[in-house]
Amino acid sequence: MGSALETLCGQAFGAGQIELLGVYLQRSWIILVASCFCIMPLYIFSTPILKLLGQRDDIAELAGKFSIQIIPQMFSLAINFPTQKFLQAQSNVAILAWVGFMALAMHIGVLFLFIKVFQWGVTGAAAAYDISAWAIALAQVVYIVGWCKDSWKGLSWLALKELWPFVKLSVASAVMICLEIWYFMTIIVLTGHLEDPVIAVGSLSICMNLNGWEGMLFIGINAAISVRVSNELGSGHPRAAKYSVFVTVAESLMIGIFCMVLIILTKDHFALLFTSSEKMQKAVSKLAYLLAVTMLLNSVQPVISGVAVGGGWQALVAYINLACYYVIGLPLGFLLGYKTSLGVQGIWMGMIFGTFLQTIILCVIVYKTNWNEEVAQASERMKKWSGISEESDIK
Repeated sequence: MGSALETLCGQAFGAGQIELLGVYLQRSWIILVASCFCIMPLYIFSTPILKLLGQRDDIAELAGKFSIQIIPQMFSLAINFPTQKFLQAQSNVAILAWVGFMALAMHIGVLFLFIKVFQWGVTGAAAAYDISAWAIALAQVVYIVGWCKDSWKGLSWLALKELWPFVKLSVASAVMICLEIWYFMTIIVLTGHLEDPVIAVGSLSICMNLNGWEGMLFIGINAAISVRVSNELGSGHPRAAKYSVFVTVAESLMIGIFCMVLIILTKDHFALLFTSSEKMQKAVSKLAYLLAVTMLLNSVQPVISGVAVGGGWQALVAYINLACYYVIGLPLGFLLGYKTSLGVQGIWMGMIFGTFLQTIILCVIVYKTNWNEEVAQASERMKKWSGISEESDIK
């Protein structure tokens, strides 16, 4: 839900309306904290929910206890994510890297203290998680209040205005992202019901790990292009927005091609990084070509998603994701995996097709986008959602 802030803060910063960033930030805090209260019952009642889903009692009890103990961490995210987007919109990312690095070092130390020294076990892990998460959130807030004088003017009643449009964009952002994440998690669930699930899930997990490593790079590019597009639209530079998209897609595609070739060349060897089992290595080798194609698609898809966030197209992309992933990709993967002899390869093929279709549709939309109209919409959005009736209200 914090991705809504990427759109609004990025466009406001590009337009020079820097004072609005603090207002948008506070609105996002309000909405995300309220959302935490809405989903908190899932944490509180996770034990009976897991038992209802067929999980073993001992695992459900332990997971339920851990879920309750990390509720504070969930609330920290309601502060953390908006502050991240607030700073990213201003290309102020160095502080995020430093805070993350220091938090990682602190987290390792606190984990060692709570688990090894105090012998608190899972409770210690949860406590360390809570402390580290809040340390990150509070450090970012302190930086904003202390050093972002232009974009942070203090708490404002304007944050309570135009909340409903903000909620709708936030929900659309959440749906867009969740549909993508859940889609790729589903493949593990489906694979777990195949014959010889240990090998199937194990080989797929190895491939997904490598795909995740590549994905970390493109998550960064996703954030960068989102900020660039939103800044350029807010600044009234449609051509700059357009060509930044084309250049970024081309660069990402080249990286994707490199990763694809690397996987194909090492298809019989890269599994050694994860396992010494020859049976598992052979299973991974059979999936290598699908992994290569996935890496190629994932070099473009996150970039286009970043463009969508920068332009405020979250609702449109959510519908596209729903159709491509859950109406086409998932059923096709189920049919190929369970009704043919392809197994895990069939499941993955179907889901790759869904991703391919989504990527093609988004590429066509981006290609046909009238960027002058996007600039006009960005300007109208800022006027409508600023919550300012008179120019003097912000001074």
